[in-house]
Amino acid sequence: MFASIYFGRRVAPLLALGFASGLPLALTGGTLQAWATVENVSLQDIGFLTLVGTAYTLKFLWAPLVDRYVPPFLGRRRGWMAVTQVLLALGMVAMGQLSPADSLGPLAMLAVLVAFFSATQDIAFDAYRTDVLQAKERGAGAALSVLGYRLAMLVSGGLALILADQWLGWQNMYLAMGALMLLGVFATLAAPEPQNPGRAPVSLSEAVVAPLKEFFSRDKVWLLLLLIVLYKLGDAFAGALSTTFLIRGAGYTVTEVGTINKIMGLTATIVGALVGGGLMAKFGLYRSLLFFGVLQAVSNFGYWLIAVNPPNIYLMAAGVGFENLCGGMGTAAFVALLMGLCQQQFSATQFALLSALSAVGRTYLAGPLAPPLVESLEWSGFFVVTVVIALPGLWLLWHRRAYIEAIDDDVKRQASA
Repeated sequence: MFASIYFGRRVAPLLALGFASGLPLALTGGTLQAWATVENVSLQDIGFLTLVGTAYTLKFLWAPLVDRYVPPFLGRRRGWMAVTQVLLALGMVAMGQLSPADSLGPLAMLAVLVAFFSATQDIAFDAYRTDVLQAKERGAGAALSVLGYRLAMLVSGGLALILADQWLGWQNMYLAMGALMLLGVFATLAAPEPQNPGRAPVSLSEAVVAPLKEFFSRDKVWLLLLLIVLYKLGDAFAGALSTTFLIRGAGYTVTEVGTINKIMGLTATIVGALVGGGLMAKFGLYRSLLFFGVLQAVSNFGYWLIAVNPPNIYLMAAGVGFENLCGGMGTAAFVALLMGLCQQQFSATQFALLSALSAVGRTYLAGPLAPPLVESLEWSGFFVVTVVIALPGLWLLWHRRAYIEAIDDDVKRQASA
């Protein structure tokens, strides 16, 4: 049904590029912690390893450098992608030469470097995706990127653990992942250059100040920023304690939760993103955001049904599957919105800032506030409240309808590029 848009020359390469973007994450996170665990590293030192991924949170700090400086090959975005992908491959190979039992400090420093290169690749990739896609392709491009990213997390997370434990050992597994990372370089070489790559800022000062000045000069910009925080907030609250709810609150076994909530839930998210991306080409950005946003909110009632009924594996599968399906559709539209809000000249800096802002609700609101809400309202009341939490974002979306509809007009959005 949507094959033509997903196989387009600008959209199709984003699957492999999204895979390259997602591959390093687990290798510096959960997989590295698993390696340290089986090597009998102390719990305190393993906890220290969680700081390795700080670069992903702070990447907006050096995003202006990616906007300002252009590599002498492959253009503004693809040049940075190729450089970081080669450095990532070398970094993974280097990690495979060490062991957490004998060289935890050097290994942790290498992991920090890999995370830094990975975050820089994300900056360049997000900017490339924003620059290369036409308005009608943004939903499909976002969806295919999510698919590649999720597949990479499965490979570097679940599959990597199996390979390390059963076949290759930990060090050789990291070597294999480094070789796999090189596939990203070939994808970057094959990807087309954006038709209008935009002019690079003439100075670092312009690269830092101009993106902020341009964005905050827009009409009612604070409502746009609030929309970014609130659009997926109800979804974030519902998912914040979903595993704990299914095990402790609803009484399902760990195996049932692992199979349904994790494996089937991930599959439903991917399918939702792909379906949402295809529908966006027909509906446009505003109608997609509104329709998918309503579905996101309503789907939280699936968890409410699970909470008020005795354990039933089919009910859990239906509730979790529908919630993740709608969440995936909302994600495709939301990423397309972030792309549409970026001016091409500063797309690296602006997308990094907007994506960091989008994590505020999930990190600083849903995480800390969900437990006390559950304690005061119980699980059934909590999931009803998550639907209510989604409503302000939908109201803001309606309030900014004219502005968001204008994003679909590429000529208008790119006239100042």
